[in-house]
Amino acid sequence: MMTIEEKKKKLADIIIERSFKYSEDPPFTLASGKKSNYYFNCKPTTLDPEGMNLIGEIIFDMLRKNDITAAGGLTLGADPIANSLSVISFQKGKPIKSFIVRKDVKEHGTKSAIEGNVLPGEKVVIIDDVITTGASTIMAIQRARKTGLIVEKVVALIDREEGGRENILQHVSDIEAVFTRTEIMNRRVKTK
Repeated sequence: MMTIEEKKKKLADIIIERSFKYSEDPPFTLASGKKSNYYFNCKPTTLDPEGMNLIGEIIFDMLRKNDITAAGGLTLGADPIANSLSVISFQKGKPIKSFIVRKDVKEHGTKSAIEGNVLPGEKVVIIDDVITTGASTIMAIQRARKTGLIVEKVVALIDREEGGRENILQHVSDIEAVFTRTEIMNRRVKTK
């Protein structure tokens, strides 16, 4: 059985292999509009069976002592992460429900910004795949709070270390990333 540290190393290797891209010319354009020589597209990792399992195990371990009932974030980046956490948490006997924060609120039906089996007053964690400026995470925090959810913590798969953490800390006092950009870049250099 793998330790959490072994799981993190394996997950980092998967991220480097499937989700990390580097280009001097041309640079990538990020969601924030900024240009960068590196890009994390986490979907090939978060939607992979092994990647999902590792992510669920690692984040469950990070949240084991928290008193939360649900995890979710802005669709699409948070969805597979929250779902993998939910499945693993059920298997471990401490179920954490998943929920989705819509980017655009439906104009029909319930007109809800949040989808899932969550109720006002529940303590939740907001999930994101990559934090750059933190804007998507902050939107998810605000929408969750507007529906009465109590946001206890933020967990990101990767923190690009570009100010997003600091921006999010203005809204939530507890934020944790599975990896920082520095950790992924250092692991990439070691495994080359």
